[in-house]
Amino acid sequence: MNMEQESSTRKTIVKMLKTGGPLGVSEMAKRLEITEMAVRRHLNTLERDGYIDSHIVRQSMGRPMHVYRLTEAAEDLFPKNYHTLTLDLLGELGDDQTIGNLFGKRKDKLLQKYEPGMEGKTLEERVEKLADIQNANGYMVDWERTEEGFVLQEFNCPISQVANQYNEACECEQQLFEKLLEAKVERTECLAKGGGKCVYHIGANKE
Repeated sequence: MNMEQESSTRKTIVKMLKTGGPLGVSEMAKRLEITEMAVRRHLNTLERDGYIDSHIVRQSMGRPMHVYRLTEAAEDLFPKNYHTLTLDLLGELGDDQTIGNLFGKRKDKLLQKYEPGMEGKTLEERVEKLADIQNANGYMVDWERTEEGFVLQEFNCPISQVANQYNEACECEQQLFEKLLEAKVERTECLAKGGGKCVYHIGANKE
């Protein structure tokens, strides 16, 4: 079985567990028409990647059986339409001031969450910490030191559908960065405005 076929089989197993609930190896092998050994190999890969886990089910007859189920992380494998709901809700708010206040409250909440982790750090340590935070949130960040300070680049925007329509999202991100870094931050390229990435230039001192 080549890599493409193996990937397809794992996708089928994930879909099977999504629609059929927890299943044992023998039942999956029967449905897939492959050997139990082959099923276990795919399950080992899925379990290693954090998409499934197992638990023991005691049966009225015979030995206890291991059954497999999807983890919370596996939900990311299925289509989601959160941005449509978000855009609909923001559209219902109507005026720009209300929307701006909403993004401002989000910024304040994130500031309260992350600011304690910045205490006592140098600017470079703060930039590194900010990169770790953004990477954990799916922004695919890279950063480097420059003669003027630092450059931080985000190659992905998890909220791009929202940011494309509401510039307040980008403005609040820049303000959040300035607060967390205690430095001047200038955005020179933006994914939401047609750029290939979001680029932030970070100065040594905040004006």
